[in-house]
Amino acid sequence: MTRVAAIDCGTNSIRLLVADADPVTGQLVDLDRRMTIVRLGQGVDRTGRLAPEALERTFAACREYAEVIERHGAERVRFVATSASRDAENRDEFVRGVVDILGVEPEVISGDQEAEFSFTGATRELTGRADFDKPFLVVDIGGGSTEFVVGEDRVRAARSVDVGCVRMTERHLVRDGVVSDPPAEDQIAAIRADVEAALDLAEETVPLRAAHTLVGLAGSVTSVSAIAQDLPEYDSERIHHSRVSRDRVREITTRLLHSTHAERAEIPSLHPGRVDVIGAGALVLLAIMERVGAEEVVVSEHDILDGIAWSVAEEAERDEKTD
Repeated sequence: MTRVAAIDCGTNSIRLLVADADPVTGQLVDLDRRMTIVRLGQGVDRTGRLAPEALERTFAACREYAEVIERHGAERVRFVATSASRDAENRDEFVRGVVDILGVEPEVISGDQEAEFSFTGATRELTGRADFDKPFLVVDIGGGSTEFVVGEDRVRAARSVDVGCVRMTERHLVRDGVVSDPPAEDQIAAIRADVEAALDLAEETVPLRAAHTLVGLAGSVTSVSAIAQDLPEYDSERIHHSRVSRDRVREITTRLLHSTHAERAEIPSLHPGRVDVIGAGALVLLAIMERVGAEEVVVSEHDILDGIAWSVAEEAERDEKTD
């Protein structure tokens, strides 16, 4: 076993996984898994820059994570940064801050790399199970982008497109600096149009309709599952590998898009940091399911974070063999 730490810094949240991993047996044992809403992508779509307050929220989370990593004695750390930091003009400021706190440089990965990690994390434990038919379509709905990956045991095709719950909310649901409460029908239609255009783009390189199992990742999808199950609080064990029908996703999406901030905030399983962006995230999921004809989505709590952890463990194994 190699003790590794993986950090995934996205547009809306930053997450940490410290785990013992064995690439030979395929065993990944969680020691600490946590998530913090930092909204790093605040305003990036409009300004092209990471906001000072967004950077400070992210650095505060990094300081907390550094303590956790040291406490568990992780041998190797990998920090992967995705959509927001990829787009920002001042990403060097972000990189310097992370290096100062954690001692590792964040890797601002491409959308294709992001897709590879997501696919590995989501499907490694599904491969070989009779109740999940291949090929898989893994959909990772993030804050700034959505990754589409089709494959069996390995990735066949992947594409990242610039639609996510934060980007769509900021682009279409904010008027005069405030999120519409609830949004107007023309705002909802504008999101849908953006998502449909993004799906057209994805289908140019990824055979979305060829998949037999749709696997959904990240906070928008897991939150929809929690709402579908009417959970009294967020429960990872009940969410992981749950299945939500397309009709149920449509019902929840309609409810979220026609509710007020206060009504959404009363949903007990919904993280406060997702209250304003969950409507857009659910609509992205629904549009995908309708486009590919998926009757249900299999919800996975294992995603890009697990894929990053596996990449660290496999690198350690290769280094050991070389030595």
